[in-house]
Amino acid sequence: MKAVIQRVTKASVTTGRVKVASINDGLLILLGIINEDTQEDITWLSNKIANLRVFGDDQGVMNKSILDINGDAIVVSQFTLHANTKKGNRPSYIKAAKPDVAIPLYEQFVSQLESDLGKRVQTGEFGADMKVELINDGPVTIIIDTKQKG
Repeated sequence: MKAVIQRVTKASVTTGRVKVASINDGLLILLGIINEDTQEDITWLSNKIANLRVFGDDQGVMNKSILDINGDAIVVSQFTLHANTKKGNRPSYIKAAKPDVAIPLYEQFVSQLESDLGKRVQTGEFGADMKVELINDGPVTIIIDTKQKG
């Protein structure tokens, strides 16, 4: 699994003309899934995100996690995170898991993150054409790949 995590003061996801998710202070998480991803990846990544210290303390030092600030989260599936641009100018998405594999893993990740955060996690709409709006706070953007955790 690959995640792009952005610290936000505001974020929302719209499909068509319907706003399907909206948060204030928290994290916007773009999630890419491949066929080799497992429950171990889900558990590790969810725990890492829940405890990632990217929010400022009283001295402005990034010492607090989303748990510490009681922040909110939106998870958006994004197969393009696994784009291969090695050959040519048209990215290949062959590594990205197909919906029959990706959807259950995506749903399991959201459920695990809800458990780790102790609150509801908002989501985009899997496979939909979404418009994601955000105000990146900092800016703070972290990329985590569970296949490179060693």
